[in-house]
Amino acid sequence: MIKHSPELTLLFEGRAVPAQRGESIAAALTAADVRCLRKTQSGEGRGLFCGMGVCQECTVVVDGELCRACMTEVTREHHISRGPALQSSLIERSALPFGVGDISVMTPDVLVVGGGAGGLSAAAAAAEAGAEVVLVDERARLGGQYFKQAAGGTSVRDDAQFAAGRKLIARATRAGARMLDHVEVWGAFAPRDVATLDSRGCTIWRPGQLVLATGAYERGLPVPGWTLPGVMTTGAAQTLLRSYGVVPGRRVLLAGNGPLNFQVALELARHGADVAAVAELAPQPGVWAIPALWGMASTTPGLLCDGLTLVRELHRRRIPVLYGHAVRGIGGDAESLSVRLGNGRDYRDPGMAFDVDAVCMSYGFLPANELARGLDCRHTYDHAHHSLITERSDDCETSVDGVFAVGDCCGFGGARAAMEEGLIAGTAAAAASGHAIPTALLAECTSARRRLRRHRRFQNELWRLFRAPQLHLELATPGTLICRCESVALAQIEAALTDGRPSLSEVKRRTRLGMGGCQGRTCAPLAAALLMERQGRPLNEMAFFAPRMPVKPVHIGVLSRR
Repeated sequence: MIKHSPELTLLFEGRAVPAQRGESIAAALTAADVRCLRKTQSGEGRGLFCGMGVCQECTVVVDGELCRACMTEVTREHHISRGPALQSSLIERSALPFGVGDISVMTPDVLVVGGGAGGLSAAAAAAEAGAEVVLVDERARLGGQYFKQAAGGTSVRDDAQFAAGRKLIARATRAGARMLDHVEVWGAFAPRDVATLDSRGCTIWRPGQLVLATGAYERGLPVPGWTLPGVMTTGAAQTLLRSYGVVPGRRVLLAGNGPLNFQVALELARHGADVAAVAELAPQPGVWAIPALWGMASTTPGLLCDGLTLVRELHRRRIPVLYGHAVRGIGGDAESLSVRLGNGRDYRDPGMAFDVDAVCMSYGFLPANELARGLDCRHTYDHAHHSLITERSDDCETSVDGVFAVGDCCGFGGARAAMEEGLIAGTAAAAASGHAIPTALLAECTSARRRLRRHRRFQNELWRLFRAPQLHLELATPGTLICRCESVALAQIEAALTDGRPSLSEVKRRTRLGMGGCQGRTCAPLAAALLMERQGRPLNEMAFFAPRMPVKPVHIGVLSRR
C-alpha cells in the first residue's frame, strides 16, 4: 500500500483506521485492508465494486446514516459499521440532510450534467459564448473518470493526464461556468427538467438547453465468486489509486478486454503493487493486427506510441500479459482470493491460477443513459458494442429539442472524443439560447469536428485490435449471482423462463432481478441478452427495463415533500 501520514482516525466497528480528510471512506478502509463493507440477507460479504456510486455494493453506516463508501468523503473522526442486509428500518430512522421547505426552481441558459471531459468542455464553450452555465456533478472533485483529480495530501505521482484535467477545469472556471459538486441527479422529466439533491435540499433545474455528459460504467461479467470482497472493476482500482493514492491490494490480477487494464496494471506497478498478470480476452496481436495498427498510426500516431510504450514497460517489469484468457472463477474470502483463468474458444479449458489480494475486471462499458432515456431521447441498439446508443445530430443534439448528449453516455468513444463533442454541443447550446458565438470559438469548433473524426477512426481501429467475443453469461454456473443487489442466481432466472415466453419485466417480477439499489444497471443487459438467445427477442430499446425515476436511490422524504 502507498503510505501517507494520517490526519485522523476512523472507528470501523471498533477498529481504529487511519485516514485523511478528503479521501473516500472506501479508500481509507481499503488502505487498512478492510474489504468486507456490508452483509447480504444470507450473510455473504460484499465490498467495493464499481467505485463510482453506481452499484450500491459498498453501502456502510457512517455516524448512523447509510452512505456509499466510494462516494462519501472523510471529514472528521467518523464511526462506521458494515451496511445492514435490510436497510429499510435504518432509512426510516435517518433524518433528512436538510430542513423542510419549498423545492427550488432554477432556470439557467444551459445546464450541464456531468463534470468529466465532455461536460467540462461543454460548460467552457457555452460560458465563453456568454451563456449562463451551471454544471452539476455528484463527485467531490471534477474531472470524471478519465480526468479524475487527486485528493489533497495523496502521494500519487502527477502526470500528463492529471495536468490535462486541471487545464480543462481551469478553462471552464475562467469562462464563468458555475460548477457544483456533491450534487446527486435523481430525475429527468420532459421536456428537459432535471431534479437534483444536495446538502441544501432538492432543486428542479429548468434550463433553456440541457447537455447530458453522464459517462459510462463498466460492464459486469458474472463468474463464480465475482461478488466476493476484493473483486472490483478496474475503474474502481484506478480511482483508489489516482484519486487517493491507495492500491486495492498488495498482489493484484487484472482481467478483461481493452487498453484500460494495461494502463491501470502499469500504474499499480509503478506505485508498489505486485501485478500477478493481465488476462486479456482478445487474441495476441500478430500479422492480422497490422491493418488496425496502421489505421491507428495514420489517425493519431501519438496515442499509438503511448500504447506501445505502455506495453513495453509491462514487459520490462515482467508482468505477464495472457492473451486469449478470461476469469472463469474466483474463490477465497475477504483476506485472500484465488482466481482461475480459462483459455481457448469457450474459456472453460484449464488455465492458470493465481493467489491475490484483489481481482480487477473490465469487460467493456455501458453508457449511463438513464436520464436521456427518461427524457424520451431516441436510442438504437449497437450490436458491435452491445449497448443502446443515443441518436444525435452533428451538433450532438438528441431527438428531443434542446437536449444534447456528449461523451460515453452515448456510446463509448473515449475522453478525447468526449472533449470535442462537448465543445461542439456547448457552442450549439449557447447559440440556441440566443448568444452570438465568438469567431475564435467558431473556428475551434471547426477544428474540433475534424479532430473528432480522427478520434472516432482511431477508436474503430483500436477495437479492431482488441476484438474479442462478447461474454454475457457463458462462464456463469447455475449458482452464480446475476443480480448482485437482490442475490438472484442464474438458476432462478432459468426457472422463470420455463413458463411461457416472459419478457424482461416479467422475469423481474418473478425473481426480483433488477429491483435492487443499482436498478438493473448490471443485470438487465445480461438478462436481455439471455432472452435474445433463448427466445429470439430483438435487442432494442424495448428489450430493457423502462426508465424509472428516481435514477438513484433517494430518501422517500425528498419525494413526498409538498
